[in-house]
Amino acid sequence: MRTLPLLSAAALVLAASASTGTADRSGGATARAWGVKIVVPGQADTGTRLLAAPGDNVAFDGPYAFPADGSVVSVSSVTTSVTASSGAQAIAQATAEVTSLSLFKGDLTATTVTGETHALASSGSASGDTGTTAIDGLVVLGQPVTPTANEQIPLADWGYAIALEQKGQDTRQPAPGYHDFVTALDVFLTADHGGLPAGSELQIGYAEADAQAAEGEPLPLAPSEPITTTPAQNAGNGKPSRLLKPLTVTPKLGQTGYAFPVYGNSGFADTFGALRSDVPGGWHHGDDIFAPLGTPVLAVAHGTVFSVGWNRTGGWRLWLRDDKGNEFYYAHLSAYSPLAVDGAIVNAADVIGFVGNTGDAQHTPYHLHFEVHPVGLLALGYDGAVDPTTYLHSWPRPQSVRFEAAAGWLPRGLSVVAPKAGAVLLQESDISTASGLDPGSLSRAAEGAGGPPLEQPPASRPVVP
Repeated sequence: MRTLPLLSAAALVLAASASTGTADRSGGATARAWGVKIVVPGQADTGTRLLAAPGDNVAFDGPYAFPADGSVVSVSSVTTSVTASSGAQAIAQATAEVTSLSLFKGDLTATTVTGETHALASSGSASGDTGTTAIDGLVVLGQPVTPTANEQIPLADWGYAIALEQKGQDTRQPAPGYHDFVTALDVFLTADHGGLPAGSELQIGYAEADAQAAEGEPLPLAPSEPITTTPAQNAGNGKPSRLLKPLTVTPKLGQTGYAFPVYGNSGFADTFGALRSDVPGGWHHGDDIFAPLGTPVLAVAHGTVFSVGWNRTGGWRLWLRDDKGNEFYYAHLSAYSPLAVDGAIVNAADVIGFVGNTGDAQHTPYHLHFEVHPVGLLALGYDGAVDPTTYLHSWPRPQSVRFEAAAGWLPRGLSVVAPKAGAVLLQESDISTASGLDPGSLSRAAEGAGGPPLEQPPASRPVVP
């Protein structure tokens, strides 16, 4: 069987495609789809009907032929669907499916041609994919072809086809957004053929989705964070520490639905207010929850993650603000989950990180340093912390953990229960000090713990996918 020669994807830059995938980036969500479009220079475009969103729209169309005898294009059916919705989370998706395709009296045939694309954007992130985009039973000039994404296929001396043409692009300003388009089969004529002039284009199975998150509220500002200091020095914001003694109040946080911040077996004692010579005020601003290295650390409430990164004292740390404005500080993490992104919206019991001993806890047992800063005391800065012990004793310990970083693409109205992603730590060895240039370093690292230096953070942000 003769194999058709394939041109590299780099040659695509030579084609001036009509399907450039442009879309309005002003915000919200849009989607478009069509089964067949025929573009002829100097003439109005023709083809099957265009579906567009916002809103939900589905079309089931029967046979289509162009011209009437089907000598250029004939299909037995076309199905298109689009949906787009805006709000705190912008969602767009589009699908176009063509069956029993024949181009130029059988020069190209396919059993089914499907283009599908999705886009999702929220205040913290944006993503997209091309779903079930595929060409089944493709035959080109009598030869079966199994196409790959953006593959260019020569068509004798009269043109070429791009199979599974697709492109996705994300944006970060003014808010996260994602734009994705796919043309399942895109045919270009470089010479007159089949009654069409050179420069004509046939698009089969086009889908486009664009989602742009609304520009959200500014990220919360953390109270003055702890830095290595002495009681006589300031709290890190240029002002003297307001309080020499810890607060003794336990205000109500104003909502239910909290979760204990560490999954699985862990232990803690009330050490709030204990002497600490290396933090502002000279006292411990939270409780330490001890657990094995890598134990999942959980969001205690629905809220917004912010100030994710390195602090010399806290090591890898982050803050969480719940929906009532209360703020919670997590320190000494060994790694983050994909949800640990500035501006990410999380639910109670979502995994946001993992227990460690980074920062000034390098030579202590692995633990999470956890603080509670009620909304009514934020004006006190870092010294507005209150004793977490009462809260920790009252919050339920989750029996399962969630690692999802974004919503799935389950069709609306379809109820399917699938297992959730997750992990439970069975055993651990810290090999972060090992070097690939020294084979013996791996065994030495497994025998003892190591960690990043206090003076500066490690070179990269540790994320566990």
